[in-house]
Amino acid sequence: MEELKNYGHQHPLLMLNEEQLIGNGNGVVDCSRCGEKVSAPCFICVECCGFYLHKTCAEAPLELNHPFHRHHPLLLLQNPPYTFEPGTRCICDFCNETCEKFIYHCSCGLDFHIKCALFTFNIAERNLKELEHVALEDPSFSSKNGGGNLGKCFVCWEPLAMYTYFSLDCGFNLHKKCAELPPKMGHVCHRKHPLLLQFNSERLSCKICQVTPDRGLVYGCSTCNLAIHIDCLSPLPVIEDKSHQHPFTLFWRQIPFICDACGTEGHHVAYACCTCSIMVHKECISLPRIMQHAWHNHRVFHTYFIHKEYFRSLNCIWCYKVVDTEHGSYFCADCNVIFHVNCALKEKEWYCIVTQENEDDKSLDIPVNSITKVLERNDAGEATLIEHCKHKHYLMLSDKISEHGDKCCDGCLLLISAKFYHCLRCDFFLHKSCAELSKIELIFYHRCDEEHFAGLKPFILTSDCMFECELCTYLSNGFSYKCNECGIHRCVRCVFLQFELKIPGHKHPLLFYYDYKGQCSGCGTDINKAYRCKDSNFGLCLYCVVRLTRVGHNCDDHPLKLTYHKINDYEKYHYCDICEEKRDPKYWFYHCETCDTSAHVDCVLGKYPLIKLGSTYNERDHPHPLTFAKKFPYYPKCVECGEPCEDLSLECAEPGCNYIVHWKCGK
Repeated sequence: MEELKNYGHQHPLLMLNEEQLIGNGNGVVDCSRCGEKVSAPCFICVECCGFYLHKTCAEAPLELNHPFHRHHPLLLLQNPPYTFEPGTRCICDFCNETCEKFIYHCSCGLDFHIKCALFTFNIAERNLKELEHVALEDPSFSSKNGGGNLGKCFVCWEPLAMYTYFSLDCGFNLHKKCAELPPKMGHVCHRKHPLLLQFNSERLSCKICQVTPDRGLVYGCSTCNLAIHIDCLSPLPVIEDKSHQHPFTLFWRQIPFICDACGTEGHHVAYACCTCSIMVHKECISLPRIMQHAWHNHRVFHTYFIHKEYFRSLNCIWCYKVVDTEHGSYFCADCNVIFHVNCALKEKEWYCIVTQENEDDKSLDIPVNSITKVLERNDAGEATLIEHCKHKHYLMLSDKISEHGDKCCDGCLLLISAKFYHCLRCDFFLHKSCAELSKIELIFYHRCDEEHFAGLKPFILTSDCMFECELCTYLSNGFSYKCNECGIHRCVRCVFLQFELKIPGHKHPLLFYYDYKGQCSGCGTDINKAYRCKDSNFGLCLYCVVRLTRVGHNCDDHPLKLTYHKINDYEKYHYCDICEEKRDPKYWFYHCETCDTSAHVDCVLGKYPLIKLGSTYNERDHPHPLTFAKKFPYYPKCVECGEPCEDLSLECAEPGCNYIVHWKCGK
């Protein structure tokens, strides 16, 4: 046994061979430096304090001048020199695993396991003895047998099964070609200086593909402060892809170019189709030809150019910036909708690729009208008497609002306006537009419970049930569209919200921004998604966008109108006539011009603005039908809690039965 003193431990150490390690009787133990299982030859503490070291870990130099990091030495430290926040950790810049024991560290921010630092040192020095007896794996065989799950090569960070690689028994993910890379090379894309194989300590983006590699090795030039991915240096000379009818040929360029597929700048590596006279990025060769995006209810098609007269608007539906139609985009010709290529592909969870076998599938594109039968039409061809799938009696078309008072549409729960259908036998009303809703809709901006968007789901028109809208979160008993898969509901107002809309309270169109941060101009709440004006700081939360513009309330004999600006500057008028508290004149409120009544939005709407009073509720264990009611000015006591029913209640419709219960108690 060989005895020595060793860095990091206070007692002498003994070196054991395999026979001695087994005979020592300590079973499986971990190296105190690298944390991995100890194998012979190794060192053990003579005082039997449980300290073990691999021979390589024991002999690891305190300072390592690494050929892949020429600027500074790597220092061996017992712990990472960082103060970590809870939940953070030190990550090895070679294998991307957590460093929990001793590490090699550089002030540049590089950290390595001992074994990773020494292994890469040996690669740099062409000392590959530990790989001499490691089996090589065939990538074609691996890819057929789940090779895609093997991970990535620690050097180039491309999939391991892409090239011949060393068996994982060696402890590292490593392509054979990456273990044999030249330490220095010249290249056509950087003729000034040779490129050196090195760690990307400065986190430079690749000069060719513009992507910043987080781990592994790159070829770099410190003088010019540039880095290039290993795979980017040797692109394929010819690429064929089923998305394009001709092959693309490699074309090295010394100056930037604009990719004809995506419309953004490219550097050095271009692929050209001489037949079509287009030049593209390598990654744009395989762009999906057709996709279904969650932002639109039709498929969008990739094209290399569009005639400008094709569209009224050329603004991308995602970022709302102009799309250059002389370069590639995704578009829907039916709806005047267009995406920048990079906007369409920006969020992987919001689109799915339409495969070739499903390109012609339009089985869900056929609308099914909820008007089941037209009994009479007027001279203009309008249906004046209809049967509707959501009501048992005939419905008649009318435009005489004053004859019916302030009635609500049973579909959207808004006050009736313009033309509407009404029942001659009961209190049932539908806006003409609500009566003509389709029985099935393909709803965009919905993913069910999936991590990634898997295509549009059919939503079924439903009624006669209580639901909470997925978007505006209002509780309602009007019409809704219900997802056939996950069961969520959307009210008919939210279903047909567009990404661009006009509201009376602002002179410019409002555009939907998925990642907006700010305050709502209507109510003052903090928001992270908004309908926003491109030309000003005006932005609205979804709740304000779908606010009821006209609503009845017992504080006034007339319908109150949503008002977007202060009526006068006198402070005494800035009070709510319902709660008698002060109003902030910056924010929206309800107002009656005739009576000069003003009130907070929440005071007028209450908790349940979209539940039709007088409508029937059948989901309560009571022998008689129940109807929704708000008792005013007297408040009977709730049979459940004994408190006065001042808010929404369920009241028995049977004469002589005095059953009444708060909605919150009875639901």
